[in-house]
Amino acid sequence: MNIAFISSIALVLGVVFVNGWTDAPNAIGSAVGTRALTPRTAILMAVACNFLGVLLMTAVSSEVADTISGMVDLTGNTSDAMSIPDNAIIVLTAAMFAIVVWATGAWWFGIPTSESHSLIAGLTGGALALGGFEAVNAQAWIKVGIGLGVSSVLGFFLGVVLVRIIERIVRYSNRFLAERVFHKLQVAAAALMAFLHGAQDGQKFMGVFMLALFLNGSASKAADGTFVIPLWVMVLCSLVMGLGTMVGGKRIIKTVGIDMVKMRTYQGFASDLAASTCLLIASLTGLPVSTTHTKTTAVMGVAASRRVSSVDWAIAREMVWAWVLTFPGCGLLGFAMAKLFLFLF
Repeated sequence: MNIAFISSIALVLGVVFVNGWTDAPNAIGSAVGTRALTPRTAILMAVACNFLGVLLMTAVSSEVADTISGMVDLTGNTSDAMSIPDNAIIVLTAAMFAIVVWATGAWWFGIPTSESHSLIAGLTGGALALGGFEAVNAQAWIKVGIGLGVSSVLGFFLGVVLVRIIERIVRYSNRFLAERVFHKLQVAAAALMAFLHGAQDGQKFMGVFMLALFLNGSASKAADGTFVIPLWVMVLCSLVMGLGTMVGGKRIIKTVGIDMVKMRTYQGFASDLAASTCLLIASLTGLPVSTTHTKTTAVMGVAASRRVSSVDWAIAREMVWAWVLTFPGCGLLGFAMAKLFLFLF
């Protein structure tokens, strides 16, 4: 087991940790913002539900992990571990390093960037540095692009539609009783969001983890070219992601759940239900989507359904710019780090 392999595994786990740090808190931000849950309780719930999402959804379908692990070809078109270029593991290490740097910088400014974007961009940049455009799977890229675009738009419009339906249903209800009911529903919806975050993002990073094992000859592919993900990989990635949420989650929770929009419990429930619906559809169809995009656009849709001014558009613009810049920024960083690591090692 060489230093490059150990470094790649450590950095993959570092990316998983940063995902828990920056992405996972989006799932519970609304519940904290509406005071349905305290930050401590919400974070503990997120850790547990993320683990269940990783475990149960992978048992149903690991297609999301397969799409991510097949986005790039670092093997030189060989399935024989003995023939994989030594540079492949170095490039993967460089790509993971670039993703950690990018995501940590975003966290420092409290911006909930998409780790899905970062992962895709960093891997692609590294692959381009190693093998040019032939090392990038265009079909998988198109699938990812469709998922990211559709989930963001669908999250916004589902947020608008669901909150209006709820308002019509409860407009003649006792306000105190409605608040109590939606308080409980908000907790359940936040748990579902955390579960589906694990189902989506957990699979993405397990796909990269299995790729690192494969490049070192420690894992093999099935006959159809996919990986069979062992239980210990699911447990390890879930624990590291949960640790990241416990260490750094409060800053992102504050941005999404408190600063960007002020919501009541029924609005928080609507945003979580809208985002969860998108994530469930994507997970069952094998589309890798961004939980950050889906959740924040759902929050914007819920708030904008009544008054556009309900959204702090300055914060929203900051997020959108971070999303837009992630592909070229993290991609270029991944490319540069790969070239640097190849030169040094």
